[in-house]
Amino acid sequence: ARKGKGELRLDRISDGRTACGFAWTWTCGNEEGLRGTTFMKFNELGFIVYAREIPEPLFKPGDATLELLRVVTADATPKAPVPYTQKTPTVASEVARYLFEDVQGSSVDESMRMFDDKIRYRDFNYEGMMEGKAQVRKFIEDFTFPGITFKPQLFDDGIDSTCFTWEVVLEGAPETIKGMSFYELDPETRKVVYVRDVPESAVKPPILGKLARDLRPGLGVFKGVPKGSRPGGK
Repeated sequence: ARKGKGELRLDRISDGRTACGFAWTWTCGNEEGLRGTTFMKFNELGFIVYAREIPEPLFKPGDATLELLRVVTADATPKAPVPYTQKTPTVASEVARYLFEDVQGSSVDESMRMFDDKIRYRDFNYEGMMEGKAQVRKFIEDFTFPGITFKPQLFDDGIDSTCFTWEVVLEGAPETIKGMSFYELDPETRKVVYVRDVPESAVKPPILGKLARDLRPGLGVFKGVPKGSRPGGK
């Protein structure tokens, strides 16, 4: 599809052994463009047996996503907080599992305990990056309401960083929204210091993405940014 133009820059890669994920950016000349994440699972021989790749949506709806989800789940019945046993995992994949399998739906305070003060959080539904615990807390609180569940699917076994796949299940909606996340821990605090969330496009096929890749196959976006201006793929 790229017609021999441009390169793929590897921004971050998790250190899982049975599965792993990596964050990437398309580059071409002095510009960089499309970003995304890829998850791969391996068998005992090291061969890839499953892969999921999702590029960032070119149209970023921002809070319109939140408003739409709340409309869809307006009739959902509130549920009692799920009981959990407090843990303090220090392995990236175990932190992710704790947040999504144990704490989700229970305590925002406990979720925030897993994030470093220097957290940088990229959700590709939004143009800007969230920085600091106050912004991340508001984001988590905004997406915590009756009728929505972030259901994890596959985790890698990364130690310092981890990648995992998920789907958003909405009460009363027949379809789910698939996505994946990349988490990176601070080497000293062992708390989450970087997140990249990427959801699949709500429109299939993603019309804007296809048009951009046809017009600018090296970058995959309508307008690139200076190469190196988003260190680490942020």
